Amino acid sequence: MSLQRFSKAAALLLLVQSAFAFTQPNMAFTRTSTSLSMSSADAAAKQSYNNIFVAGGSRGVGRHIISAVRAQFPESKITALVRSDEAVEELSKIENVNAVQGDAFDCKMVEGTIDGCDAVISTLGGTAAGEEGKRVDYEGNNNVIEAAGILGVTRVVLVTSIGCGDSQDAIPPSAYEVLKDALAAKTRAENVLIKYYTNTNWTIIRPGGLKSEPKTGTAVVTEDKSVVGSIHREDVAELVVKALTSPNSMRKILSAVDPELMEVEKSQIDIFELN
Repeated sequence: MSLQRFSKAAALLLLVQSAFAFTQPNMAFTRTSTSLSMSSADAAAKQSYNNIFVAGGSRGVGRHIISAVRAQFPESKITALVRSDEAVEELSKIENVNAVQGDAFDCKMVEGTIDGCDAVISTLGGTAAGEEGKRVDYEGNNNVIEAAGILGVTRVVLVTSIGCGDSQDAIPPSAYEVLKDALAAKTRAENVLIKYYTNTNWTIIRPGGLKSEPKTGTAVVTEDKSVVGSIHREDVAELVVKALTSPNSMRKILSAVDPELMEVEKSQIDIFELN
């Protein structure tokens, strides 16, 4: 399938903006490998979760995820790791949300915050490399993934970006050159999840260029790695929360775009139905 009919320029600009949409934590990190082995039955997606951990929940896609979880699973608790006191104050006003101030670079902090949760969603992304060239796109996400493994959390949803891993060719080389550090770091995080969670229930969602307008409700996910386009942050959140409890999303890597924002018919996209 070819999606060359639609203009990539706007989507690629949004991808650049999306990759640099968050601020960067500033703590050092040391990686410790963790080998995981759990049965597929133990890891099967549930209809709901008791306590869902959200990393990057203070704004953007992560903030919309908190709202989407509250709307779809009002009885579920949400534990959100955020960096600022202001975010803690805001999120703590929401029913069933426990906002914890901390740094994603602090592996012990991450592990302690995830303890007691039965599902994990991470939307971490950074503006630039911090101390010693480390990026939250990898270091923070890796901390989340490894903490989930240590604590036996069997459901992990990681939000990265189109252009990561085997979707690199979806964007032109010139665009990849601009985004390469962020995309390479996100790809490393994806690879950790894929390698160490081979027998557990992970899902990777790769959104296209992010926009901040209200959701359209027309966004889709696809396994087609050549797709590139735009999508509203709120729509990404809706898809992530839907994927969380979709058994058929187990160990899937899905690109997320909105056909209504593309010069292409929806029928031309090989849509992956989350159910």
